[in-house]
Amino acid sequence: MNPQAKLIFASSLLLGTTIVISSNHWITAWAGLEINTLAILPLISKSHHPRAIEAATKYFLTQATASALLLFSSMTNAWHTGQWDITQMTHPTSCLILTSALAMKLGLVPFHFWFPEVLQGSPLITGLLLSTAMKLPPIALLYMTAQSLNPTVLTGMAILSAALGGWMGLNQTQVRKILAFSSISHLGWMAIILVYNPKLTLLNFYLYTLMTATIFLTLNSTNTTKLSTLMTSWTKAPALSAMLMLTLLSLAGLPPLTGFLPKWLIIQELTKQEMTPAATIIALLSLLGLFFYLRLAYCATITLPPHSTNHMKQWHTNKPIPSSIAILTVLSTTLLPLSPMISPTI
Repeated sequence: MNPQAKLIFASSLLLGTTIVISSNHWITAWAGLEINTLAILPLISKSHHPRAIEAATKYFLTQATASALLLFSSMTNAWHTGQWDITQMTHPTSCLILTSALAMKLGLVPFHFWFPEVLQGSPLITGLLLSTAMKLPPIALLYMTAQSLNPTVLTGMAILSAALGGWMGLNQTQVRKILAFSSISHLGWMAIILVYNPKLTLLNFYLYTLMTATIFLTLNSTNTTKLSTLMTSWTKAPALSAMLMLTLLSLAGLPPLTGFLPKWLIIQELTKQEMTPAATIIALLSLLGLFFYLRLAYCATITLPPHSTNHMKQWHTNKPIPSSIAILTVLSTTLLPLSPMISPTI
């Protein structure tokens, strides 16, 4: 893909996201989401591999359905209340349809079916965009409509997402699919707290973006897409593999790493809201995710591959680690001491 085309698609992604975040009318928000969808499609299908074309088709159909549902919910609300303002979504049926549409956009259970397949068919950098930047507009809309949404529906979706994301990631061997299920379980953590404290949802999303960006960029620099290649990548860049292990443990939410901060604050807030059973269930379900993060970390740094492996060991390169990965890795592992500064503002 030539640089001009890449620049146009990147600019369109930025434009679409900006339009959604800054709009207060449903039609402009819908237009921003459509610009985003159309801009990412060529980036998914640029390799012309049948799997990439299939991923782009699945992505297009799902996002088009979600956009149609979003438009339908806003029209139903306007019909009943005469309001097109995003923050004035008050009709219960419209709120339910809106929750379904945004859950489909994000990949929350039970609308998660498309996400692992699309991520598996995309290049690593496009996968990074799909896991992070493409989730910002729907999360911004959820943030703006948080007061109108049904807490029971969101809590149910959140617990199912955490359970299914953890459960289905257990037997995967493709790194991108593991990261897709990891994304689904993290979305569960964001959805469960949305109605009670939307700022915590945003904090969780920002820190998740930080850690996922580190992992995708590291995998991209070592050219790793499968667990079997991850086992041999430690010879190529030992320092990078060691930092990948720490970032994976941070994504799992182990203290004293950055990833523990949002989980800690969310469990604290749920307990304040007298939702201790939900907090206990979602905390226990995160142990499923911890298992496959440990498996990835084990493959990245601790396992020596068997001598009969089909993969040749990669040559050790003395290339310096890109500064972007170095900065992101430091942030992904060391932000927990900032929690006293964050807590009063939330």
